[in-house]
Amino acid sequence: MKLSVVIPAYNEALNLPGTLQALYTELHNNNIDHELLVINDNSKDNTKDVIADLQQTIPTLRTIFNEPPQNGFGYAIRKGLENFTGDCLAIFMADLSDSPADLVTFYNAFITQKVDCVFGNRFAKGGKVTDYPKNKLYLNRFVNNMLSVVFKMKYNDVTNAFKLYSRPAIEGLKPFMSPHFNLTVELPLKAIVRGYSYTIVPNSWRGRTHGASNLKIREMGSRYFFIVLYCLIEKFFSRGDFKKKW
Repeated sequence: MKLSVVIPAYNEALNLPGTLQALYTELHNNNIDHELLVINDNSKDNTKDVIADLQQTIPTLRTIFNEPPQNGFGYAIRKGLENFTGDCLAIFMADLSDSPADLVTFYNAFITQKVDCVFGNRFAKGGKVTDYPKNKLYLNRFVNNMLSVVFKMKYNDVTNAFKLYSRPAIEGLKPFMSPHFNLTVELPLKAIVRGYSYTIVPNSWRGRTHGASNLKIREMGSRYFFIVLYCLIEKFFSRGDFKKKW
């Protein structure tokens, strides 16, 4: 079963070599059929040249340019969701904040447990966070614990972008609405509300080595609220119109 790894990249020239080499080595050593799909989100640095060089040594590396004006984290991932070739798909950060070894664990859980989705949890037993800014950590825990209560679910790391979905699940979550970081909330909440099966796997996270995150919390607050409200409306008022068709 082929795994597609969608990697959104905006000005990640310094991070991509280490990330892609680590991913390829881990997946290749575990005999996992895969593609590494980098979405170059209109980068202003030499990301394009770096990817071209890496394609000489990483045979599973593909790249797509996300043309303006529809740029941004969410649009970049959506470009990947429209163009991946695998049977399942994982979203992975270009800065190697996620672990390639954890990706193998996600894939194996997906295969053995025969679920639609695999959700990472950095705060479960066995999970780990390193160099997470304290202010963001407190806000993260408040928001995610609130979401677990409101949606009556046992999962409390919804904002964790590192997740794996089957192709049928991706098709069933359409249409996508979020153009920004709130897509990382839209996908799992829709999956849960629409009745797709999932398992939760602890994973590790570490702060980036090069550059700064493009996430701006103040700008994203209302956008997160919008997508959460939409998913709540779908949960309680859609009368099951979007539920998974068994």
